[in-house]
Amino acid sequence: MRVVLDTNVLVAGLLSAAGPPGWIVEAALAGELEPVFDMAIRQEYEEVLRRPEFGFPPARVTDLLGALDQHAFHVAAPPPWPSALPDRDDEPFLAVAAATGSVLVTGNTRHFPIASRQAVTVLTPREFVDRIRSGRT
Repeated sequence: MRVVLDTNVLVAGLLSAAGPPGWIVEAALAGELEPVFDMAIRQEYEEVLRRPEFGFPPARVTDLLGALDQHAFHVAAPPPWPSALPDRDDEPFLAVAAATGSVLVTGNTRHFPIASRQAVTVLTPREFVDRIRSGRT
């Protein structure tokens, strides 16, 4: 299943293996999910996950980024997102999801107001995992 993962899902999954974000990170590592991203999103993953304040072991970050790269559907240049979001840095996530028909999973749904989503499905990690487990993708 193709899925656009907001960076906060990866951070939460690395902070704790328990719970939906941890399940999502493990599924991405195992190749059970097909992450979708463009270079802007990939660069954000790299920059955020390597921040010293998180204290993630560099090897763990390298393994995660390597697995994401290996299993990913790479988007070359999605069209710019037409609706303004509270944080313009979030626009690539919606643009990539819309361009590929993917679900966007985020721990901060308020950053993606319903009126700005257009046809993109935005789910919390819990909602996403529940859908996967129930077979509703």
